[in-house]
Amino acid sequence: MECPQIFTTGHSTLSLDAFLSALQANVVSVVADVRSAPYSRFNPAFNRDPLSRELKARGMRYVFLGKELGGRPADPTCYENGRASYSRMAQTDVFRAGLDRVIQGSRSHRIALMCSEGEPLNCHRTLLIARALAERGVAVAHIERNGQSASQAEIEARLIRTVGLSDNLLRSHDEALGEAYDLQAKRVAYVERAGTEAGAEAE
Repeated sequence: MECPQIFTTGHSTLSLDAFLSALQANVVSVVADVRSAPYSRFNPAFNRDPLSRELKARGMRYVFLGKELGGRPADPTCYENGRASYSRMAQTDVFRAGLDRVIQGSRSHRIALMCSEGEPLNCHRTLLIARALAERGVAVAHIERNGQSASQAEIEARLIRTVGLSDNLLRSHDEALGEAYDLQAKRVAYVERAGTEAGAEAE
């Protein structure tokens, strides 16, 4: 059976109403929370329990997948020099199980993977999860702050521009894209530091 489109989104500093309206505009029926810790210090409306209640009130469901697909893995082997390694995370059984669950669910529900970061390129939902879904042939679209969605191909083109790469005679598009993913992951992946959390992607 063909897998329908899967969305990603980040709540960032959006109001809850604006966030929910964007989901409804894209006919999302299930929000899969891929934050490792389903809470927000700066926007408590997006804490797990109140968010789940608000989604239910608007006819949507909430599912927590932070253990399987979160950006701060509990497995110490998923870190390289203290930084979360997306390539290692993608090879774990728990991540693959989470991915399988999302793909299976998308056959009967319109799913949006949610994290806290507003910019898709600064979040593991794009650099890890969406990349893995696309490699499995799944269509992915990213709901941005304006409520409009961008395709995975559009986001990947933006990624290559963002890191300053392009394909040329010595490097194919796929090689440039792979390098761009790796460069951006090193910029934003969660970093373990004594007593602190670092990295743009701390969820």
